[in-house]
Amino acid sequence: MNELELLREWDADAPPLTDTVRARARFRLDQAMRTPAAATPVRRRPLLRIAVATVAASAVATTVLVAENTGNPPRTRTVSAATVLRGAAAEERRLEKPIAPRDDQFIYTKEIIKETPVGGGPSKTYVDESWNSVDGSKKSYVSELGYTQWVPPDRPGQRSWPPRRWAQLKQLPTDPEKLPIALREVGRTPDYERPVKADDWPKVQIFLSGLLRAPVLPKGLRPATFEALAAVPGVKVIPGQTDGDGRAGIGIQYVGPPGTPWANGAQVLVFDAQTYRYLGMRDQRDAGGKTYQQWSYVAAGAVVDRVMQRP
Repeated sequence: MNELELLREWDADAPPLTDTVRARARFRLDQAMRTPAAATPVRRRPLLRIAVATVAASAVATTVLVAENTGNPPRTRTVSAATVLRGAAAEERRLEKPIAPRDDQFIYTKEIIKETPVGGGPSKTYVDESWNSVDGSKKSYVSELGYTQWVPPDRPGQRSWPPRRWAQLKQLPTDPEKLPIALREVGRTPDYERPVKADDWPKVQIFLSGLLRAPVLPKGLRPATFEALAAVPGVKVIPGQTDGDGRAGIGIQYVGPPGTPWANGAQVLVFDAQTYRYLGMRDQRDAGGKTYQQWSYVAAGAVVDRVMQRP
């Protein structure tokens, strides 16, 4: 992957951050991209460290225990990662409603993050609430792991991922075959005649996973994201997972080749085992010489008229 090409599309003109926030940004970017430029503070929602396979492989099927609602003993059925992700897309299409925020409004996000030190120790739960300007012309108020700050209006040419500006989200295709190509060529006119190759998937995976952190998306974009993930080679199902709220489900895991940043498969997307509704994710975070197991999910997302207004 051409890392310099990817970094050109990211916002590197951030205002000064606290030492803690800066250190956290360095770690996240280093884990995602393994590039020396990670030390540059960035202003955007955190990128997901999604683990991907860069060689073609079939989605792995596994046997998953599914509890019947009738009170009968659990039965087993075999599902693949593609089945779960396409089921998540169908469930999202069933539930989603069209939305058209005005430029003068804000996207409200409430994200719950629970962390537990690996090896033992007390857990800590963060409730992060953020208000992002719909068109980027107003100051936004963001929170991550309990740290809050005001973010100045966007400057011309600035980008973040997932996009904070609604107009940028609207430009993304809702066709699951075209979406990975558009993400591969963010900032340029996509060449839809050129298919996504094995070396393209790490960059595409990071961007697709980032979209799942967005609380509100144009209609059709989230289902397309799930379906695009279903086409990724090398994903597999992990049974017996729980989300950040303790809800039982099944996981979808991405594991990269040995020696790559994605080889440990630390990130797992969690879905309801019956409806396949997306619940949240499990991941790891290193800070202060410690490793933390992290569970996170978006508890609420809405369009509001002003900062500090809740739906």
